[in-house]
Amino acid sequence: MITSARGEVIDASDSASARFLNRETSDLHFKSRVLAFAEDPAIPLLERAKFLAIVAGNLDEFYMVRVAGLKRQQSAGLTTLSADGLTPTQQLAAISKQVGRLMERHAAAFADDVLPALRERDIQIVRWPEISKSQRREMAAVFRERIFPILTPLAVDPGHPFPYISNRSLNLAVFIEDAEGRVRFARVKVPPLLPRLMPIEEGRCYIPLEDVIAANVSDLFPGMEVLTSHVFRVTRDAELEMDDDGAEDLLNALEQELTRRRFSKAVRLEIERGTPDHLLEMLMRELQVDAPDIFELPGPLDLSCLVELMQINRPDLKDAPFQPVTHPSLLPTEDAPADVFAAIRGGDILVHHPYESFANSVQLFIEQAAADPDVLAIKQTLYRTSGESPIVDALIEAAEAGKQVVVLVEIKARFDEIANINWARTLERAGCHVVYGLVGLKTHCKLCMVVRQEGDRLRRYVHIGTGNYNPATARIYEDLGLLTADERLGADIGSLFNYLTGYSRHESYDSLLVAPHEMRQRMIALIEREAAIASRGDPARIVFKLNALVDEAIIDALYKASQTGVNIDIIARGICALRPGVHGLSDNIHVRSIVGRFLEHSRIYYFANGSAEELYIGSADLMHRNLDRRVEVIVRVAADELKRRLCGILDLALADTTGSWRLGKSGKWSRITSTKDAAAARLLPRNGASPEEAPADAPLSLQKELIRRASQA
Repeated sequence: MITSARGEVIDASDSASARFLNRETSDLHFKSRVLAFAEDPAIPLLERAKFLAIVAGNLDEFYMVRVAGLKRQQSAGLTTLSADGLTPTQQLAAISKQVGRLMERHAAAFADDVLPALRERDIQIVRWPEISKSQRREMAAVFRERIFPILTPLAVDPGHPFPYISNRSLNLAVFIEDAEGRVRFARVKVPPLLPRLMPIEEGRCYIPLEDVIAANVSDLFPGMEVLTSHVFRVTRDAELEMDDDGAEDLLNALEQELTRRRFSKAVRLEIERGTPDHLLEMLMRELQVDAPDIFELPGPLDLSCLVELMQINRPDLKDAPFQPVTHPSLLPTEDAPADVFAAIRGGDILVHHPYESFANSVQLFIEQAAADPDVLAIKQTLYRTSGESPIVDALIEAAEAGKQVVVLVEIKARFDEIANINWARTLERAGCHVVYGLVGLKTHCKLCMVVRQEGDRLRRYVHIGTGNYNPATARIYEDLGLLTADERLGADIGSLFNYLTGYSRHESYDSLLVAPHEMRQRMIALIEREAAIASRGDPARIVFKLNALVDEAIIDALYKASQTGVNIDIIARGICALRPGVHGLSDNIHVRSIVGRFLEHSRIYYFANGSAEELYIGSADLMHRNLDRRVEVIVRVAADELKRRLCGILDLALADTTGSWRLGKSGKWSRITSTKDAAAARLLPRNGASPEEAPADAPLSLQKELIRRASQA
């Protein structure tokens, strides 16, 4: 028997809620773990402020996507149950309570902890009543010169309907009295393109932009008296509802839907504490927001602005700088720069970002391909990339040099749709063949194939990664990439590109697991093979490192494997719907999560397979969207040296005691602090040899250890 998140005592044998944790509440638990880093005094202070900003942004996205989706189900009258047996209405009620506690804790971490600590270190964020008269004069001048010309007050009266409040905008609700004594209402939008934290006296003192506007808002209403002003913020549904089946022009269809998205339904209202009831009632009525979706918080609202503090030159309050190193196989010599193609011919290369440089590996691979006269073709997927993308620049250069360049741009990548449309058109104008993916599917796999003329033969060079072709995120996301010239793998990737760009119906691959056709079935088969080994009485082991585990069929396969004696560890950064440690169901399954300086983003799938270990890396998490609605690729890593390296990463992840949390069978997470947790979680000896020497009996950080090893390489 276990106790569910709703307080019920349930039996693992007869209840869906005993077998599965709720996806949405698990996601919110992840945000809580990130918030714990903002609360941790051992973390450098400006990094803690950054974690507060990350949590604020993550909650926005959660409401725009997950809550919005549940609300659409609720409005349609759907009573479809989640995997753990909850209706949309029940899930929304549970979310509202959990988010309320999380947002209160978030606000308290800022006001009671981070803000005073910043002031102690000569970085002040102040409100208008706290600044001096001279500072008020300074900010009044700033208002007149830099802010006032941008503002547009919108009146609300019989001739002016309540204005549209855009998604994630910060707004002032202003009450004014005219000469005849009539009280009027107006809305003033806080300009999103100006810094939210306005510097005072060019020092390390900052004031929220909305405070400066509120204190000087009377300039917008000459001849009238400003009575009060109050800050509020709206979050809206940001999911696209475009049906691309049969769309003649996918770009135009998407652009039209993006326009409609701006006017989507409000799903959350944030107000500053002290907002009068009559204003709240008006906002609820006009925005059509229900009470459970209203959050009254101490100001300032929207703490995502705290990321602006990272621009301050205070290295003593930040993580120690780390410069990614170049992979040993890709180092230049005294006489010549690195030859990526020669290095790959010498053997498969596994690059690990951000510890190893993206610019000197993946980016260099594409740039050398663009410049190499022997390269005939480049084929690549682009899901997300950076604002100024050297990857796109290289592809354009290749096309202009006469090479055949095929780029599959996923224009439905959430929140990057506009940027990807622009990239697609830029690439087309340069002569690249641009493909927009398959109807009904997102192309999420991370692939680049280079075809090179070498003597009388063509050789394929391939990169398969776990992360996007984005140099900016490659410095803060932890990801893996395989560079190889393996012929069978190259043939598989070639067939997959033909499937993505043409009418090929090739659905079976030798070296790859590809979604949506076969990944779930083959993953389950690998789990079942491990279960069969355990059933014979032999040691069996599974370790998954991934972002999210939600798919019920795979979870059930893991449960069955656990019952046969397979020792299973799940390292899930974010969402995990599996219940570990339930007697008779998942006794042999352990789940942990790692949060740290870098976003753990790689996916590694380990199967002991007796003495013939198999390891896979790729773009796919084990979620419905990845397995059913996306084109994903997982590749088997064959080289022994690379397999040992992946096992070393998993070993360190299982030994981490500074950024790790353990999931209990009730669905609650607890922080791991004891080194005893590491000993039981080691991987099996590899190929009959002893595992790598265990870490010393001292706190161990996966990320710090990998930084140390990279720096000493």
